[in-house]
Amino acid sequence: MDHRDDLLERLRAGLPAEALLTDPDVTASYARDMASFCDAGSPLVVVLPRTVEQVQHVMRTAHALRVPVVPQGARTGLSGAANASEGCVVLSLVKMDRILEISAVDRIAVVEPGVVNATLSRAVGEHGLSYPPDPSSWEMCTIGGNIGTASGGLCCVKYGVTAEYVLGLDVVLADGRLLTTGRRTAKGVAGYDLTRLFVGSEGSLGIVVKAVLALRPKPPRQLVLAAEFPSAAAACDAVCRIMERGHAPSLLELMDRTTVRAVNAMAHMGLPESTEALLLCAFDTPDAPADLAAVGALCTEAGATGVVPADDVAESELLLQARRMSLTALETVKPATMIDDVCVPRSRLGAMIEGTAAVAEKYGLTIGVCAHAGDGNTHPVVCFDPADPDESRRARESFDEIMALGLELGGTITGEHGVGVLKKEWLARELGPVGIELQRGIKAAFDPLGILNPGKLF
Repeated sequence: MDHRDDLLERLRAGLPAEALLTDPDVTASYARDMASFCDAGSPLVVVLPRTVEQVQHVMRTAHALRVPVVPQGARTGLSGAANASEGCVVLSLVKMDRILEISAVDRIAVVEPGVVNATLSRAVGEHGLSYPPDPSSWEMCTIGGNIGTASGGLCCVKYGVTAEYVLGLDVVLADGRLLTTGRRTAKGVAGYDLTRLFVGSEGSLGIVVKAVLALRPKPPRQLVLAAEFPSAAAACDAVCRIMERGHAPSLLELMDRTTVRAVNAMAHMGLPESTEALLLCAFDTPDAPADLAAVGALCTEAGATGVVPADDVAESELLLQARRMSLTALETVKPATMIDDVCVPRSRLGAMIEGTAAVAEKYGLTIGVCAHAGDGNTHPVVCFDPADPDESRRARESFDEIMALGLELGGTITGEHGVGVLKKEWLARELGPVGIELQRGIKAAFDPLGILNPGKLF
């Protein structure tokens, strides 16, 4: 019996037939996420478990045979973190999609990893609650994937990122043991914070099979203001003024000229194409119109050529929809994109965007920028044709130069997308040799055989 047959026989002993996918044409579709320039191998098998016990069986089998396991959610990631390793078991958790509990008193939700972000948000909304993290792919991405990459979203400027909402986890370890971390309580400091350690670990330390998530009271519907600027520098100046004056917008987003034109071309949104930068600011406060008026005045002081507050919630949602489709719109500019997510201190945001424009000019490429401006989290999107070797080379070099710029400005190579395969070399530069040594030590403690998502992070 060869290695593959032995693996499949052992897996079948503890899994229903429908949980195993072995057809190479089918398994190939699980080989990669949405990142460019990231190698992917061919899985031996794809497993779609529905229970914790089934996940444990997969990990015990893989551990015994020393077979690599790559956990996956919806594969909407942008770093190659969910890409298959050659000859691995792909462990897709999308079938574990139950919301197990919603408590309005404790303000928590208990969910399985395959629950889609938007599904959870709507479900808790029926209880007068909200789950704030809202990645742009929220209609598709899963909570497990959000936890794996410590994802962010448009609302982070006020409400924070996924890590701040994960109270506790059930995790299947590399050898199949089940670990429970964290708590259901509002407070808790018992022992090392293993919960936070798993958030952002990209499936390299264990398989999340249940999460206890913090919820907040549902805020009023937000109203949005759009401000048009003659330069990205002026828009970034407005961002600094808004934050310096103590405002707490629920959203503060920037779209550059390239992004605005791409959105208009794709969806005919009627955004002002004369702008060099469009800033969207939202408030979900009891007196949102007054807050928007104050921010509008600051935008005007910073040089805005047009400030237009939305008249109602419907118009606000239209503007937000334009921002959410930015990455999709930029994908229509060229056959392929590389999407960066460099995050810098807010005070250096202008320098980051101006530097990115200089990189685009240097390499003769179209690079659109949309940003969670209130966080300093930029998404430079390098548009290129992969069929053109020279353009592909320039795209990769420009991507790296943008990351180098972010580090020079005191930032980080990834604000929310993760490291995966795409940024492994850059992680070593950011953390330094001592940091990498300790990170590898943590990995070895949880996964001594190195079978969990090998080749990712470092």
